[in-house]
Amino acid sequence: MTLEQLRIFVAVAEREHVTQASRDLNLTQSATSAAVAALEARYQTQLFDRIGRRIVLTDAGHVFLREARAVLARAAAAEVVLADLAGLKRGLLRLGASQTVANYWLPLFVHRFRSTFPGIELGVTIGNTEAVCEMVHERIADLGFIEGEVDDPALSIEPVADDELLLVVAPDHPWVRARPDPQRDFSTTRWVFRERGSGTRSIFEAALPALGVDPRTLDIALELPSNEAVRAAVEAGAGATVISRLVAEGSLKAGTLVAIDIDLPKRRFFVLRHKERYVTRAASEFRALVSRGPNRE
Repeated sequence: MTLEQLRIFVAVAEREHVTQASRDLNLTQSATSAAVAALEARYQTQLFDRIGRRIVLTDAGHVFLREARAVLARAAAAEVVLADLAGLKRGLLRLGASQTVANYWLPLFVHRFRSTFPGIELGVTIGNTEAVCEMVHERIADLGFIEGEVDDPALSIEPVADDELLLVVAPDHPWVRARPDPQRDFSTTRWVFRERGSGTRSIFEAALPALGVDPRTLDIALELPSNEAVRAAVEAGAGATVISRLVAEGSLKAGTLVAIDIDLPKRRFFVLRHKERYVTRAASEFRALVSRGPNRE
C-alpha cells in the first residue's frame, strides 16, 4: 500500500466518481481505476459497489476511508515538519479569519509576511467566528483570527489587537436628531445584522442585557452574509446596526453613515491555535509579526 494509492482512493471515495477524481488528480482514468483495483485485490476487500455507471462505498470502504484520511493527514504533517527544517525557504501557512479581521485588519500583516518570506505559500480562508474555530480544529487552518473570545479547551486563544464597535444609522434616521434610549427605542426600530455565529453580532447581543434590552425583542429586518452588505443596507435606510469602526470608517467620513453615541463594549481580536498541534516556524513567525502591531516592521 502506498500513499499515492491512498490519495487516489480518498479522491474517488469523496467524489464517488472515477472520471472526476482522475481529472482532479491529473491522472488517466485507467491509472485511477488500477490503483483502487490493486488495493481491493491486495487485501481481498471490496471497497466500492458498482451500481450501473455509479460507484458507492461499501461498509468496508467507509471504515477504510477514515483510516486513509488519517494516514494522509499524518503524512502531510510530516512534510510540514521537514519543510519547517528548511528554514522558512519553503512551506505552507494556512490562516482562517472572520470577516472583519480578514478584510480590514489582516491584509497588512499578510503583505509583510509574504515580502519577508516569499517562499512560504500563504492562504487565508474567511468564515464567521464559529467557522474559524472549526477550521483550527480540523487542521484546515494553522492559526485562526477571530473577533471575540471562545470557550474551547482544545484551543489556545490570545489577544492580538483592540477594536471598537459603533452603532450606526443612515443620516435621515430619527436617532441622528434624538439620541435613543435603549430600553425604549431599541425594540421599535429595524435592525440589520450579520448571520448568527458572527463575532460582531454575538458581542452586541451579549451586551444588550446590561443596557436593559432583551435581544429577543429586536426587530431584525435583514440578516446578511457580509459586513459590506450590512453597511450598504444601513446606508440605504434599512435600519440600524452595530459594526466595527474599521468597517464603518470610510462611510462615516463620506457622511453616508452616522455613529450614535451609545456605550458599547470594547472588543479584541484574538489568535487561535490548537494546543496539541505542531506549531510550524511559519506560524510562529506570523504570530510574532502580528504581535508587533501595524506600526512596526
